Amino acid sequence: MKKFNPDELDLRENLVALNRVCKTVKGGRIARFAALMVVGDGNGHVGVGLGKAAEVPEAIRKGIEDAKKNMITVSLKGTTIPHEVIGVFGAGKVLLKPAAQGTGIIAGGKVRAVLEAAGISNIRAKCLRSNNPTNVVKATMAGLAELRSAEEVAKTRDISVEQVKG
Repeated sequence: MKKFNPDELDLRENLVALNRVCKTVKGGRIARFAALMVVGDGNGHVGVGLGKAAEVPEAIRKGIEDAKKNMITVSLKGTTIPHEVIGVFGAGKVLLKPAAQGTGIIAGGKVRAVLEAAGISNIRAKCLRSNNPTNVVKATMAGLAELRSAEEVAKTRDISVEQVKG
């Protein structure tokens, strides 16, 4: 995979989920926040991060920093993905299928955020197990990371692209 610098990209940030958690101590309750963030340039680069802090803006900032550290490059075929894939993370399982031009993004809210940030505009997706936002988003990222174009497969196997396509 080719390395890239997230600071050189024109990234868009998106808040996927904000979770308020409380810890009960002797003096009462202490509230903290966890922000699940997605960043992407809309051209095949996307990252997911989780930020935790006592204040919401600080949690969001930490989430964006974490997402920039965990960015991947997605193999695209035009405006869709090259092949069907199932991404798994923990109890989360997401099915991603390529779709014809004009289909749009047929996916749930959490998966949709990741796919839009990656620049995919024609795809069908389905959450198969967990609907926990963190697991669904990370399962989507795992699926996108598994994608390989015909050129990449041909290079790995030392054969021509025509032989890969059959």
